[in-house]
Amino acid sequence: MNAKLDSTATSRPVTRQTYDEVLVPTYAPAAMVPVRASGLDLWDQSGKHYLDFTSGIAVAALGHCNPIVVEALTRQANTVWHLGNGYTNEPVLRLGIAITEATFADRAFFCNSGAEANEAALKLARKHAHNKFGAHKSRIVSCLNSFHGRTLFTVSAGGQPKYTEGFEPLPPMIDHIPYNDIEAARAAIGDDVCAVIVEPVQGEGGVMPGNPDYLQALRDLCDKTGALLIFDEVQCGMGRTGSLFAYMGYGIVPDVLTSAKALGNGFPVAAMLTTEELAHTLSVGTHGTTYGGNPLAATVALTVLETINQPAFLARVKEASLYLIDKLEELIRDYPQVYASVRGAGLLLGLVVTDAFKGRSKDIQRAVENEGLMVLIAGPDVVRLAPALVVTDAQIDEALRLMRKGLDTLLAAK
Repeated sequence: MNAKLDSTATSRPVTRQTYDEVLVPTYAPAAMVPVRASGLDLWDQSGKHYLDFTSGIAVAALGHCNPIVVEALTRQANTVWHLGNGYTNEPVLRLGIAITEATFADRAFFCNSGAEANEAALKLARKHAHNKFGAHKSRIVSCLNSFHGRTLFTVSAGGQPKYTEGFEPLPPMIDHIPYNDIEAARAAIGDDVCAVIVEPVQGEGGVMPGNPDYLQALRDLCDKTGALLIFDEVQCGMGRTGSLFAYMGYGIVPDVLTSAKALGNGFPVAAMLTTEELAHTLSVGTHGTTYGGNPLAATVALTVLETINQPAFLARVKEASLYLIDKLEELIRDYPQVYASVRGAGLLLGLVVTDAFKGRSKDIQRAVENEGLMVLIAGPDVVRLAPALVVTDAQIDEALRLMRKGLDTLLAAK
């Protein structure tokens, strides 16, 4: 008998080593394996407790296993899961109404991930330009150090060569310019550009907020040339900056907006939002997705949207942001050899390391994780914090205590 049939996967013990044995090695996950979580609290296989200031890379905005979301998912799981795109369903129609009423958009396309939402946005831009102006209007302008997904199209738009090496030839007619550089934008955005895609706050690229003048310049240049302005709000949207979407805080309206991550609080769902006119570019048969807009995802997303899109909730995000920034500035003053500055927006913040710690953000991440605090990095020189939007002041205080403890241990070992 085949040895693989002698035992079931559910009965065999699994450890971090199992990852190295059975999964494609696209990641290098931490040594600990989380098994249970609630709110911002998480426990690993050994029972060790962690305070989670990652929220699954800005995903679990309402915290792990939020009871409101769990109830909605459970209710829908006992109703209908999947129908296929030959049919529609009530949850996705309700979600479509809610998200268009809450934003500039008239129409929504639902899919499963941020990469898929950006793929749809870029396809929409190309097709719209070809239909209206001709095939010569095909060029896409993006920013260096941006991140728009892992499909070949979206990773090419990302502007980070480390993610495209070995996958050549890449899709053509994609150019990259420095972020927050208005003169570079003016030089790059000509009449052959069909789309400009930008993160209002760069996440993976170092937690870098867009300057209002820069984003307004992109809006003006797109209006002048007939290009579409695409805001990638996969990471910075859904309340993360203190507004439902970051564009609202800037007062600059894009033609297309993409959302994912926190939209489902961990359940895979994404959206591309756009106007009535542009939506008709993607007519029947021009684009699609098997799972996108399924009843389970739509029910969860509507619950998350209705919870976050409340004045009191968003006001608390801004309040928590100010409190966290104040505590981080104290940390910078107390550890000037490690941290140079804090930047970001809302509850998406980055601690920029000093020259002495260049390239060591991962070391800091590991040191504080050993003390029971989960944080992210945004490149080799930035420690990124993206706690759930429901974080309390007490949890912020505890996070800073653990961070100090980890830094003390790291500095002592230097």
